Amino acid sequence: MAERESGKAGAGLDTDLLSAVARAELAAMGLDTAGGDAPARVDGLEPVADRAAVAKRAISAPEVLNEAYDYGIPSSFSRGMRVELPGASMLYLSGTASVDDRGETVHEGDFAAQCLRTFRNLTRLLAAEKASWHDVIRTTCYLRDIERDYELFNLVRTDFMDRIGLDPLPASTAIQARICRTDLLVEIEAIAVIPGGA
Repeated sequence: MAERESGKAGAGLDTDLLSAVARAELAAMGLDTAGGDAPARVDGLEPVADRAAVAKRAISAPEVLNEAYDYGIPSSFSRGMRVELPGASMLYLSGTASVDDRGETVHEGDFAAQCLRTFRNLTRLLAAEKASWHDVIRTTCYLRDIERDYELFNLVRTDFMDRIGLDPLPASTAIQARICRTDLLVEIEAIAVIPGGA
C-alpha cells in the first residue's frame, strides 16, 4: 500500500479559496495555521489518551485496483478497513467500482462487465484479509441509473452469488446515486465479519 507523507492529506487544498465561514470552521477546530501559532485543537481530533484504541488497519489489493490517494486528484479514504474486536474481525470495504490498478475506469459503457469487475475487486480485497464472500454480511449497491440498470444488476449479482454458492445471501440495499465519475455505472461497498478476531 502506498504510504502517505505526513500532512499530505490537506496538501491539495488552498485555504485562500475557502470562504471566511469555512476558514472560521477550521479555526474553531484548531486546524487553521494561517495566523502563525495554531490554536489548541478541540477534543475528538486526537486519540483519547487514557484508553487503547480499537486495533485497525487499512486493506488494499494493489494487483487489481490502486489506492484512492494515488488518483490524479487524491481521495482521502482507504479501500477498506479491518477492525479487531473481541471474538471477531470486521472488514469494512469502501465503495468499489470498475477501476484497475492504475485507477482508470475499465469496461466503460458495459454495465455487466463493470459489475463483474467490481465484484472481482471486492473479492481481492476480501482475499487480502483471508476472507471471502461467505463472510460478507451486508452490501450497499449504488447504481447511476437504477431504473435502467437494476434488472440487469440483480441478474448479474444473483448469478455471481449462485456461482459461488453464497447462502444465506448478505443483507443489501440498492440506491440510485451520482457515482464519483460519470463513466462508472455501479459501485458497491461491503461489510464482512471474520470469527475469532485478532
